Amino acid sequence: MGHETLMDLCKSTLLTALLICAPALIVGMLVGLLVSFFQTVTSLQEQTLTIVPKMLAVLATIVLLMPWILGTLREYTAALFSNLSAYGHG
Repeated sequence: MGHETLMDLCKSTLLTALLICAPALIVGMLVGLLVSFFQTVTSLQEQTLTIVPKMLAVLATIVLLMPWILGTLREYTAALFSNLSAYGHG
């Protein structure tokens, strides 16, 4: 396997992983900002108030986007197997 092939494989793997993780991370960040703003306005500093809404929002995002996530992984895997001969030594 050449260096260019290896770099392309690494690039596509990392891009796919980032694409799959990004929506849940963005939703978690936005919910965290909203909860922090709420805590600042009300002067309520409870740790569980920070964690529970973020966990529920990330879980809901993953559940709602599961068909898209599985489709993206299926496309990546199909492309990986279709180019399997390019990853060999010969």
